[in-house]
Amino acid sequence: MLQILADIFGAVLDPIYALTGNWWVSIALFTVVTKVILMPISLWCQKNSLLVVSLLPQVNALKVKYFGDREAIGEAQNALYKEKGYHPLLSMLPLAIQVLILFGLVDVIRSITASGAPGTELLGLVPLVDGGWSWAMPVLAALSSAALGLAQNHINPLQREQSAAEKASTNGLSIALSAILGVSVASGMVFYWICSNLMAIGVQLACNAIMDPRKRVDYPALRASQEELAALENLNRRAGSRFKPDPLARRERADIARFNDVIDKSLVFYSEGSGFYKYFRGAIEWLLAHSDVRIHYITNDPDDQVFKIHETQPRLIPYYVGEKRLITLMMKMDCDVFVASLADLDNYYLKRSYVRQDIEYVDMLHHMTSMHLVGAANCHDHYDTIFCVGPHQVAETRASERLRGVPAKNLVPVGYDLLDRERAEFRDRTPAPVRGRHLKEAPVAAAPADRPMALVAPSWQDDNLLDLCGEEAVRSLVGAGFSVVVRPHPEYVKRYGPRWEALKGRLADVSGSVSFEDFSGEGSIFDASVLVTDWSSISCEYSFTTGRPTVFVDTPMKVGNPDWRDIGLEPTDISLRNQIGRSVAVDQIGSLGEVARSMVARPEHWRRVIEDVYDGFVFNHGHGGEVAGRYLLDAVLSAQARRTGAAGAKPAAGDTAVAPAATDLKEGSREA
Repeated sequence: MLQILADIFGAVLDPIYALTGNWWVSIALFTVVTKVILMPISLWCQKNSLLVVSLLPQVNALKVKYFGDREAIGEAQNALYKEKGYHPLLSMLPLAIQVLILFGLVDVIRSITASGAPGTELLGLVPLVDGGWSWAMPVLAALSSAALGLAQNHINPLQREQSAAEKASTNGLSIALSAILGVSVASGMVFYWICSNLMAIGVQLACNAIMDPRKRVDYPALRASQEELAALENLNRRAGSRFKPDPLARRERADIARFNDVIDKSLVFYSEGSGFYKYFRGAIEWLLAHSDVRIHYITNDPDDQVFKIHETQPRLIPYYVGEKRLITLMMKMDCDVFVASLADLDNYYLKRSYVRQDIEYVDMLHHMTSMHLVGAANCHDHYDTIFCVGPHQVAETRASERLRGVPAKNLVPVGYDLLDRERAEFRDRTPAPVRGRHLKEAPVAAAPADRPMALVAPSWQDDNLLDLCGEEAVRSLVGAGFSVVVRPHPEYVKRYGPRWEALKGRLADVSGSVSFEDFSGEGSIFDASVLVTDWSSISCEYSFTTGRPTVFVDTPMKVGNPDWRDIGLEPTDISLRNQIGRSVAVDQIGSLGEVARSMVARPEHWRRVIEDVYDGFVFNHGHGGEVAGRYLLDAVLSAQARRTGAAGAKPAAGDTAVAPAATDLKEGSREA
């Protein structure tokens, strides 16, 4: 076959030489001829490359969806390529043809040098054999390959989307191959290789002009998918740095195996950390006391308090699963009812199960404020049921559903167990006042007269209180005679640890008046005479528990839904600011201490005002945990009945639940 190729190439080169009288020029023009003849193949490869680039948003979406599950990613990706007709090996065809032409030139170059024409002996020199100036040829070959690689990084639609490591690997192999050829074959063949590399740049430009990548690839969608995948990979790296010493990795694998070994799981809770147990506590304790259901509790925190609670409550079964492995576990979730306080289920990394479609996903909100301002418009869309704190959340959710045309969710008027328990605990530890319409529910003790406590507990979004004016706020409060507790949101500490440490360092000179507390503690809520925050929903928890006011610092508003005005309802995040407290502008932060001091001086006024707001703001005063627990038990029993095909029957294996005696409590019933 090589002899046939040599005869063909010779037949092409001879007339070119007759026109030019120079074999070097003839070889260069021969390269041009081959590139023109092979242009249809180059266009075929271009079409194939553009196809795979156009599929990259879908490929990246698969990598996000099945993150951590290489087998599932590979199967889904191969199925997509097969469906769309992408040929992964087609991109190697031009290189294979170039090598074939190269070796077809062996006899041609040999016959040229044998002719004895002036200058032809130089074409036959082989650096490893003949040395001398011929050693310039492998250097030039490597440089031509480097130039081609550099150009392809920018103009080849497929190579342009490769990672830096992939580009370096591709170009490095090409340069190495060129250098090896350059030292081991005749200089005339190396010259063809050099010309072919350089002309390939022009061929690629011509292909781009004929098949414009911008008209065939949705680059905005591609960039968005790359950013989402990169964010997930960064999350994975952060998770690995926090949670992946070997003992924890072994523990995590063992916990996942334990979880997967349970058949017919009825009820699963998911917690992002130890501080989130308080939101689930009321429902869990009611279930443990009034049923025999086993509660499976997945947490990202290896030191979650739930592991200690399990020692006395064996039916509350905890599992440590880090953020990376949770992604796969969620996709393979197998249970009847899944409860979380997580926003954006199924929108990003944590997905609804793809092995069971009948799981009821319950959103147990961990805030009392509005549904349509802070979170994205669709952040609750993939839950089946939402436990609503008050009438405002029901009205806002329904308005959002109507506006966006999404299916109506099951909204349950539950209330807020955390607030119920904090009010009860505050009542038990605080002397009751001598008067007040809600004497038993919300007593308020007079604030300490000498050095009252101010709790600074802001949100964690960009331009939050700590970042904009944290130091000035604390110093103003200290200057007004307050002792100050600073309690950052856990996301702030996780994301911006160096900022947090720097702030603490800047406040070292007032350390006698300032202390720092983590998210899981509740003591400062009871002890503080005033709360200082920005847009954090802790304001409701604090003021409705203690009857004491909140000072809101007017940092840029925390907005996750830019279309919040379209719903036509004022968010409680805004309306409450001047109902349960007062606002202070950032540029007036120096007056914060005096504003807070004046508010602390009027405890009875604020107690009455705040209690009036609370009356119409929260469902089921004092019974939020009970209502939530009853709903979950009913949901579990209904799922078990469906699974066994007989109402009220128990499954033969796996988790079981026993309902308590019927009661007249109606607040926890399902809302259509």
